[in-house]
Amino acid sequence: MPMLAAMKRYEQLAEKISDQIRSRVLRVGDRLPSVRQASQAHRVSRGTVLRAYYALEDRGEIRTRPRSGYYVNPQRATVPPPPRPTRPSMATRSVDVSDFVFEVLNAIKATDVVPFGSAFPSPDLFPLHKLSGALSSAARRLAPHEMVEHLPPGLLELRRQIARRYLHVGMVVDPDEIIVTSGAMEALNLSLRAVAGPGDVIAIECPSFYAALDAIERYGMKAVEVPTDAGEGVNLDALAEVLKKHPVKACWFMTNFQNPVGSSTPEDRKRDLVEMLAARDIPLIEDDVYMELYFGEQAPRPAKAFDRRGMVLHCSSFSKCLAPGYRIGWTCAGRYAEQLDREKLMTTIATSVPTQAGIAQYLGRGGYDHHLRTLRRTLAESQERMLAAIVREFPEGTRVSRPEGGYFLWVELPPRYIGVDIYRAALDRNITLLPGPVFSPQRKFGNFIRLNYGMKWTGALDAAMATLGKIVAART
Repeated sequence: MPMLAAMKRYEQLAEKISDQIRSRVLRVGDRLPSVRQASQAHRVSRGTVLRAYYALEDRGEIRTRPRSGYYVNPQRATVPPPPRPTRPSMATRSVDVSDFVFEVLNAIKATDVVPFGSAFPSPDLFPLHKLSGALSSAARRLAPHEMVEHLPPGLLELRRQIARRYLHVGMVVDPDEIIVTSGAMEALNLSLRAVAGPGDVIAIECPSFYAALDAIERYGMKAVEVPTDAGEGVNLDALAEVLKKHPVKACWFMTNFQNPVGSSTPEDRKRDLVEMLAARDIPLIEDDVYMELYFGEQAPRPAKAFDRRGMVLHCSSFSKCLAPGYRIGWTCAGRYAEQLDREKLMTTIATSVPTQAGIAQYLGRGGYDHHLRTLRRTLAESQERMLAAIVREFPEGTRVSRPEGGYFLWVELPPRYIGVDIYRAALDRNITLLPGPVFSPQRKFGNFIRLNYGMKWTGALDAAMATLGKIVAART
């Protein structure tokens, strides 16, 4: 170790922090003090702190999360690689997952468990008190006739607020193109029914969101899986091959922070995807429910941003980022807006008007972006802590995704491990997770599990990960 006295001040600070990392005072996944905090604590300039952090980052000892901070990195040799790209047969097939999916989802509903299998972030991360105040205030202001007159496409003020959110990614959207729904799942189901019918072929990602599989099964459609990469999303060359071989009626993809893989399709590939499908008059149902949960400086644009012919049905909701129990979602449906209006009217008629008004009032008051910044920082920090726990606790040969948003990790265990067995053993210890087969039409991905880090990290969660690691080790 070089003599501290012979080193520059930033080098001295970097060496002190490095010593803390080596001695495990700072553990893998821990967040370093902010530049301001470190400057005050060590009585050095902010520039000195930044140079020290840059030096540590260059050495691979820490890493930065934009708008979140600096974190202790695992040693480079121990960072798990991402899961391998999928290689499905790309043949059309019927879907048979509903019974298994419902068995798993019913088993993880309990409230006294560690919710690594949950579909939502922790309710503690949402401004529920402010939301309930907005809902109460908005309900009092509604005139009696307004309670029944807001049929599809939904409350105009809410649609205006949603259109304003699109401006954040440079999209100008007409509120009349937006149909408010009872959560994103209704938006996705209505979109699927609007563009396809029984017997039609739907192209999906591999692995795919289990609710997409369930919808395709319930409507008597067939699925064809397209290979998906943890880094870049759907393989467009493989998709082109699928479109040549099969009469694909529609595609259902998640282009940002895909569930379960966590992949995000780069913008140039999103543009190519939209152009490829538009040239064949194939609509794209874009599931973008994690659109606000990005960790970088800039929100990723959806494929809808490159849609010039109204062929992309962009679906999202407030359930994952603001109000999970309020069930307010929407679809920006392009040329299919009128058709979705009718579908909505003939099924659930309308989405709760007081709830729409409450969300609209909350958004109009301001404060949503502040909430989102706090939520993103929490999720980014928790991802670091869960990744660190996987490095410590899981067997050699484990591979794991490292998404730049959302709140899921897709974990590939060595082939001898069985995800369903791990799920059942973990449930006996009051820990939930989702086994890989729920994300496959034919129940593949047997050695995969999906973990939810969408909660403020605590020592109890570290302990749960240690228990899970022991469960995994015992299932060889």
